[in-house]
Amino acid sequence: MDKQKIREKSSVDNSGVYLLEKSKRGVLNVLFGRTMLILVLLAVQVLLLWRVFTSLQYVKYIYAALQVLYVVLILHLVNKSSNPAIKITWILLVVLAPPVGVFLYLFVEMDWGHRVLNRRLSELVRKTSGMLPDQSALRERLRETDPALGSMADYMWANGYFDIYRNTDAEYLPSGETAMEAILRELDRAEKFIFMEFFIIDEGVMWGRILKKLEEKVAQGVEVRVLYDGTCALFRLPYRYPRMLEALGIKCKMFSPLRPLVSTHYNNRDHRKILVVDGRAAFTGGVNLADEYINAKTLYGHWKDAGVMLRGDAVKAFTLMFLQMWNIDERIENFGKYLSAPCPLVPARGYVLPYGDSPLDEERVGEMVYLDILSRATRYVHIMTPYLILDNEMITALTFAAKRGVDVAILLPHIPDKRYAFALAKTHYSQLLQAGVRILEYTPGFVHAKTFVSDDLKAVVGTINLDYRSLYLHFECAAYLYDSPAVADVERDFQATAALCREITLEDVARIPLLTRLAGWLLKVLAPLM
Repeated sequence: MDKQKIREKSSVDNSGVYLLEKSKRGVLNVLFGRTMLILVLLAVQVLLLWRVFTSLQYVKYIYAALQVLYVVLILHLVNKSSNPAIKITWILLVVLAPPVGVFLYLFVEMDWGHRVLNRRLSELVRKTSGMLPDQSALRERLRETDPALGSMADYMWANGYFDIYRNTDAEYLPSGETAMEAILRELDRAEKFIFMEFFIIDEGVMWGRILKKLEEKVAQGVEVRVLYDGTCALFRLPYRYPRMLEALGIKCKMFSPLRPLVSTHYNNRDHRKILVVDGRAAFTGGVNLADEYINAKTLYGHWKDAGVMLRGDAVKAFTLMFLQMWNIDERIENFGKYLSAPCPLVPARGYVLPYGDSPLDEERVGEMVYLDILSRATRYVHIMTPYLILDNEMITALTFAAKRGVDVAILLPHIPDKRYAFALAKTHYSQLLQAGVRILEYTPGFVHAKTFVSDDLKAVVGTINLDYRSLYLHFECAAYLYDSPAVADVERDFQATAALCREITLEDVARIPLLTRLAGWLLKVLAPLM
């Protein structure tokens, strides 16, 4: 697409916001666009597969064979090393809807695209893990001086090659508005490269200001890359948006774009938020690039979010994470010129451990970090999360910590963005409250921040929600902060936000409408697959 044509199609609205597309990605655009064609083709494939399956001859023999298959499949599920809640969901599907349950399970387990992607990412991570400065001496020293932190560092290195760093300053960003201003300041200082990876990008005030800055930087010779999740093509951006950005000199990709081919890999979304500038500053957290995140648009009352900006040695880890995801579907490029970029020495107290989590392997890194914080806490664990859809391990960890006398408090939205998620969250209220866990609902609106903070010593700021999608199905990332001054900022923000909340009691639970309870109970069965 010609750059001049893109400029002709772009516009500036009355408030001076730079827009690449004059028309929004509305329902009509979806219904009559490429996205709908792809969805229709996917549906046709599913119907054809089902038709072939149900129209076979010799039904009685097939029925007998299926009965044997059901038993074998159930025995397989019972003995499989996976989450009990996921096992129960699959077993119920097999028992209550045998043909559908068996067909769906076999399709999920045998999806070759998923396996190929896993091999590709594993190989890429293995080949590039040695490109960062060696931190083995630091890990060894921590095993002696701080065994708890040392064991965490060892676990992270063994399960993803994520390393721990000193000489890194962490600045906590307690809202989408503060995050945006910090992002714009760092973009303005960019001289070599800008890497952006976000779950959501949508045109408006926030993305308009950032996009204008990116185009300015391209004109100055800065390399700019943008990676966003393919679900944005449904209602956020046109399917051709990457080509439109490329016409402006910005390298752009959609992660896992919708294509007319049935595959379970569509369930594994890129939920990460990463911004790296020149290898010297990196951002992560809950903030996407859309107007609701900075309250320029109101959807569910006031939108409360959070992020963190890093400067120093740990930034290179986020640079590598971005490059690994960018290269997941193509030949590995030369990472060296980006990872060897000089980074000013930033003397700072404490440690920073950047990490990611992949749904393609068997290791739930994001959940393990949360469980470790809960199991080691002695005074408090304070949590902000938009969703509360818990597996058995997380419920046990939360309730056991509270029973040990730890002040466990979970801060949730009062106004939900998804009613089914709200109903599911409430199914856990009674059990948590009875164990002594405090539940706070943010009455001004919606909480999208994902933070854990404990004992004035450690904190996690990232993209990882307390739900199955984040813990099992999405690509995620976060920064683990230990003995950093930013830990106190995370706790101060929790207390300031809690002051605007309503604490839930067992009496409140008793007043939850019956319809909401029934919906939660029914949805809970399917929660591991949602």
